[in-house]
This record gives sequence, structure tokens and C-alpha cells, in this order.
Amino acid sequence: MCGIVGFVGTPPSSSAPVGDHPDGAGVVLDGLRRLEYRGYDSAGIAVLADGASGAGIAVRKRAGKLANLEKCLADDPLPPSATAVGHTRWATHGAPTDENAHPHLDATGRVAVIHNGIVENFAGLKAELLADGVVFASETDTEVVAHLLGRAHEETGDLTEAMLQVCRRLEGAFTLLAVHAGTPGTIVGARRNSPLVVGLGEGANYLGSDVTAFISSTREAMELGQDQVVTITADDVEVRCFDGSPAQGRRFHVDWDAAAAEKGGYPSFMAKEIHDQPRAIADTLLGRTDAAGHLVLDEMKLDESELRSIDKIVVISCGTSAYAGQVAKYAVEHWCRIPVEVEYAHEFRYRDPVVNQRTLVVAISQSGETMDTIMAVRHAREQGARVLAICNTHGSTIPRESDAALYTHAGPEIAVASTKAFLAQITACYLLGLYLAQIRGNKYADEIADVLQQLHEVPAKVQEVLDGLEQVRALARSMADTRSVLFLGRHVGYPVAMEGALKLKELAYIHAEGFAAGELKHGPIALIEPGQPVFVVVPSPRGRDSLHAKIVSNIQEIRARGARTIVIAEDGDTDVEPYADTVLRVPQTSTLLSPLLTIVPLQVFACELATAKGLDVDQPRNLAKSVTVE
Repeated sequence: MCGIVGFVGTPPSSSAPVGDHPDGAGVVLDGLRRLEYRGYDSAGIAVLADGASGAGIAVRKRAGKLANLEKCLADDPLPPSATAVGHTRWATHGAPTDENAHPHLDATGRVAVIHNGIVENFAGLKAELLADGVVFASETDTEVVAHLLGRAHEETGDLTEAMLQVCRRLEGAFTLLAVHAGTPGTIVGARRNSPLVVGLGEGANYLGSDVTAFISSTREAMELGQDQVVTITADDVEVRCFDGSPAQGRRFHVDWDAAAAEKGGYPSFMAKEIHDQPRAIADTLLGRTDAAGHLVLDEMKLDESELRSIDKIVVISCGTSAYAGQVAKYAVEHWCRIPVEVEYAHEFRYRDPVVNQRTLVVAISQSGETMDTIMAVRHAREQGARVLAICNTHGSTIPRESDAALYTHAGPEIAVASTKAFLAQITACYLLGLYLAQIRGNKYADEIADVLQQLHEVPAKVQEVLDGLEQVRALARSMADTRSVLFLGRHVGYPVAMEGALKLKELAYIHAEGFAAGELKHGPIALIEPGQPVFVVVPSPRGRDSLHAKIVSNIQEIRARGARTIVIAEDGDTDVEPYADTVLRVPQTSTLLSPLLTIVPLQVFACELATAKGLDVDQPRNLAKSVTVE
């Protein structure tokens, strides 16, 4: 969840002025700005001062936002350097203070370390160091690594060998970057269960938590495998496994540029990403059919005979991705007649799940680095299940460790609270469901083609919703002082209600709950009092008539008890009008595809209400984009 950036460039020669070469601190600070979306509570930079400016490691770090670090750097600049590492921290061990911010130094001050993740056996290692008289300057597990590296370097005289030696002693999830005052022009990194990517430049190389860290400098990258150490200089990259054996990283090209991660004139990344959703859906659908109109998902790399033998699907995910899985359950079961279970990844492996060789486990994650889901994927594979990843980030851990991957094409999602990735994930799940129906013979070709055609029409319908949102924005602004909002839905509207509530909790910090509308009379109706705002997601009256009639009855029930009813209904649905205080319209579409439309007003409502309260919608408090610890 933290941000890591490393940079090694070519130092200035006697014939080339310093100004002709990138300054390490500036490059790293720019990378940290691009990684702010990951969430953090402190930041710091270390550089290797060399040449005429002297030798040694210089560190600046501050609690709070990057602005605090930038002020520190303005008041007390770092020396020019061609080697730098930087970090944005999300506190785990120790409060968010200047002392606990990264980088951390060893006892000699000649080793600097930054770290993502958790060293689970740090307490024992720290006790060992304390017994030897080591004095600690922080409360973090990371400082333990710095001291161990310093000692290992004294023994080996080589930073890479020292890193290999230390990594073999560490347990847990970690990404580490280290520099040594005696080795200018070199950074050594390591990864276990935590993301680290290499950026490949000309006369410079980079390390980052993800490619966003260096996308403004290079779009050529290399992914590292599990339990690997990488050593970069300005001109070389060397990869080794923890056992010391040589390894090769996989090179790839990033197919989006720095501009895709900018706000593009919108007031926030979230606002931009909400408006990116038509393109996210369209791009995820792009190129998925052959000339005859049949679905082709070559990237899945699962044999059709295996997919025909599946007798159960288990979706594992967390947060918003879990609600995408809940939506998918209705569609996949309807189209394929395969039972689908949707489980939180952090619960899955602790309850002795029943999976086997005939189970397809679908892991959904925007980042591909969600630790709960990674561990669930590993458990599923240990039980013999086949695992398919639905992911937005190429080269990330979850698709690498799965048997197959189906990538969404939403582009970079910067805001911590997910929006466009949610719609892209639902779209990818629909593609998977239709593909399974195709190869298993559950649907005729013309039936699948009809659904695909409806899917291709959805981006224009989402755009229609986006073009008519002033009513939603005005409603949100008028409710800025609201302290509780409820959300109701049936069928696919139920996970939409839960996702709408989650967005409001994430962004506006107010109580919000999503309920299955039929469950209302079994307890939650006690929450209804005069003036209580309730959003109701109404299914199409053109689908299952009984479903529509039931939820109209639910609206009447809460209206009779004084609720303020805010109804999301499709164009032409007049049945809801007598019982709705406010009706928010979406274009007509089939029931199973309707979540792609009905969620959009709820996203905008949460974003606008939080903005009216003066809150940071891109970086909500206590949250991080990629949760890389369990």
C-alpha cells in the first residue's frame, strides 16, 4: 500500500555540468507524487551524495503529506545526486511520525532502507539486535532490516550479497530498497509477496511499487518474480533468486502514458475516473470476438476441456471487487447453470473451503497486489483448484500466480476508492460467463451474440447517465449534513446498493448501509424514521415483473414510515413515481446489465457529497489503494 521509488542515473563527468543530468531527489519526488493515490501518512527521501558535494547518505523525511517533505527540502535541500530512493509510508508498526518515516539507517549511517509490507518475525530479530547493544531510533520493523543489512555488509563487503543474506532471515511480506554509502550508483531491491517493478531507461534505471512511479521517464519495464533480489545501476539490471541463483525478469511495454494518470481538467482523479467509465467498458470488450462473432479469450490459457468439467465457481475478492463478484454471480449462474459462490478473500482460506480440481476460482483485484487475495489464490491452488485472475494491472502478483488471467483495460486508476475498475471488472466477469456458456453449450450462438451486442451498447448509455447528472450533484450538495443513508436493492441491485453504501462510507465518512430489500422487514426497517434518506435501486419492469413489483412495495413500506425515498429507475418506469421523493433516471437495459448503469449516480452522489464537505475524495483517510498486508 505504500509507495516506493528508486532512481540511478549517470553522474555528471568533469566535462558535463550537473544541470545536464537528472537529479535523483527530483526524480524520486516526482515518482512519489504519482504514487500518492496509494495512500500514505509520511514520506522521505535518501540520496547518495557523491563527487564534489561529499560522500555519504543524506536523508530528509516528514510525517504527513508530501507538502511537508517538500517544505523540508526547500528549507534544507538535499545535495545533488544520481542515486536516490524515496518512500510514502502507511503506518503499521509505529505511529506516523518523523522518526518512524522511511528511509531508515543502520547504526553506522552508511546503509539506508525503505520498505513496504510487514516483517512478521521482526520482534525476535529486534531482540537479538538489542541484546548486542544496537540502539533503535524508531518503532518500525523496517529499522531492524537496516541494522541487519549494515552488519551483513560488514561481513560480505557487497550490498547484493548482504541483501540476499538478510532476506533469507525475514518472514512475511516485504519489498525492500537499499543503498550503501560505499556503493554510489547502485540500488538493491528485494520482493516477497509485495510489488516491485523495474523501469528500464537509457543511462538510467528505476524501481517502483508500480509503473506509475516512473511512467513519465520510461514505458519499458521488467517484472520481478517472487523471492528475487534486483541490483540496478545506470546501465545494468541484475536479478537473482533468494538462494543466490541468477534469474531473468520478464520485460513488458506499458501501453499508457503519463497523461493517462493526470486529472485531465477534472477537479479530482475520482471525477475523471467516473467519466472514464464508458471507455473502460469499451476497452475491456475490445478484441474479444473473432470474425464469426464468437468469443475468443486467448489470454485465459485454460484448456476448453478443463472449463467444461467445472462444476463450481468460487469468486474471491475484497471490497469493491467483491461486489463486482456478487453482480457476476447472478449472470454466470443464469447463463451457465454453474453454482457460483462469492467469498471475501480474507475469510476464504481460514474456513477450510471445499474446492477441488473441478472448481474454478476467480480472483478479482484491480491492483493484483491485494495480499488477502494473493494468499487465497495460493490456498486455492494448493487444494487443486484452477485459478483465473481478473485484474487491471499487467505484471502484478495475482495474475502471475494464477493459472490464467483475463485483463480489464480500465487504464490507471489513481483515486483510492474504485469506480471505473468496478465497471470493468463486471464487464470482464460477463465476458467470462458468456465464454463459459459458449464452450459448454448452455447458450446458442445467437443468444450470446445478442448479449454481447447489448454489452457494446452500454458505454453509450453510461455516457448518457454522465451527461445528465446535475440532479444528482444538487441532491448531494443539499445532503452534505446528512449523518446516515441507507441503500436497498434486489437481485443485481443488491450488490449495487452495497457498493453505493461503501462509496459513501469511503468518501464522506458517514454511516451508510446497503441491504437486500426483501430483508428489510426482518429487522432493518427499525432504522427507518421520519426524514431518513433511502436510495432504492429498482430493477427493470420489463424483466421479471414480480421482482419489480416487490421492490415497489418495499418503497411504499419505507415511505409510509417517513423515509425520504430516492429511487434509481429506468426511463419509462412510472410505477415508482407516486412513492418517490426523487427519481434518478437511467437508460433502459436488461436486468443483468443494469448494474453498469445504476451504480454511476451512486458514485457521483458520494463524490459530490464528500466534495461539499471539503474532503479529499482521491485519498480518503485511513485508506490505501493497494492493500499489501493481511
